[in-house]
Amino acid sequence: MNYEDFFAARLEDLHKGGNYRVFADLERVVGSFPKAKNYTVDGSVQDVAIWCNNDYLGMGMHPQVLEAMKVALDSCGAGAGGTRNISGTNHYHVLLEQELASWHNKDAALLFTSGYVANMTALMTLGSKIPGLVMFSDELNHNSMIEGVRHSRAPKEIWKHNDYNDLHRRLSQYDRDTPKLVVFESVYSMDGDIAPLEKIIEVAEHHNAMTFLDEVHAVGMYGEYGSGVAERDGVRERVTILQATMGKAIGVIGGYIAASHNLIDFIRSYGAGFIFTTSLPPTIAAGALESVRYLRKHNELRIRHQERAATLKARLQALNIPVLPSVSHIVPVHVGNAALCKQASDDLLNRHGVYVQPINYPTVPVGTERLRITPTPLHEDADMDHLCAAMGEIWDRLNLPRSITAAAAE
Repeated sequence: MNYEDFFAARLEDLHKGGNYRVFADLERVVGSFPKAKNYTVDGSVQDVAIWCNNDYLGMGMHPQVLEAMKVALDSCGAGAGGTRNISGTNHYHVLLEQELASWHNKDAALLFTSGYVANMTALMTLGSKIPGLVMFSDELNHNSMIEGVRHSRAPKEIWKHNDYNDLHRRLSQYDRDTPKLVVFESVYSMDGDIAPLEKIIEVAEHHNAMTFLDEVHAVGMYGEYGSGVAERDGVRERVTILQATMGKAIGVIGGYIAASHNLIDFIRSYGAGFIFTTSLPPTIAAGALESVRYLRKHNELRIRHQERAATLKARLQALNIPVLPSVSHIVPVHVGNAALCKQASDDLLNRHGVYVQPINYPTVPVGTERLRITPTPLHEDADMDHLCAAMGEIWDRLNLPRSITAAAAE
């Protein structure tokens, strides 16, 4: 086998299908967000406005977060010095885990190097260590959850997205004494829909099943104190395990779970993805700690964030640009063709200085390709004016579908 030819051929397939991923070479500038510098392939530097940012509230640029990280860097150095059990537990880790547990009203929390690793490790550990456990996973769960379930080698049932009746039907096939875990998200980031948490939890409780809730796209942004949709909907205490990231609304990097003392200690003691990984740098833990403390006190950020998202949806809809139905802060715009989605993204960047990354297969199914826009509290009306004008020009020039139905028919 000619390995290089194989790699080249598969990459060419991605290019032909419009699914090859190109990364914008960006430099975020403190004090200028959502503006950034784009380093182009021809060596020039272009000023751009970022509209697909996961730092949903701009906390990665917040002066208090930056100052906390500077203090930790000067006092603790660059790295943690080891895994958590071999000299790598810094006091900032302990303080952050206590803060996260309090935020979610749980006994304890456990840090991981990313939200992906948190999902993978927790689900793999539970599925492989609890005898006879059956996992019930929403069909649109994130890849990290899918892989965690898969690699646990536990039996699984895939239930229809947000369909608690289908979940009930599948759970009913098992005895109440069978260990069960229902795995789902609150905010689904590609469509912007929100799960009916109370109904799902009621079904799980009826069947004596544990619940594992991913709040990656919700922490910081929902609830009076910002701990997520479970807080907003009044079901936080009924969720067995809450999982989230610190790389989105919190503004840094890392992931965590929050649950009972015994469950957290169980994952801490048996989870390979925790045990054998160098712990987060103290600077990261310090920044996340300051960010969470700030978010708990400033609900006005969340109010402004929701207003910005609602305003942008309305403005795009007024231009007959096909915004997918979204009840969250996510603004998904349907294109329905991989090559055109990439072209629209390229033209927004190159012609208008607007950066919105195309979302193609395998992140979303073929035929549902889209631009995923994430307004922040820091996007002003003038920024929105520019984006809407750019989107209108692109839709006219590329003759893109003005409705989701039309896109599907092409």
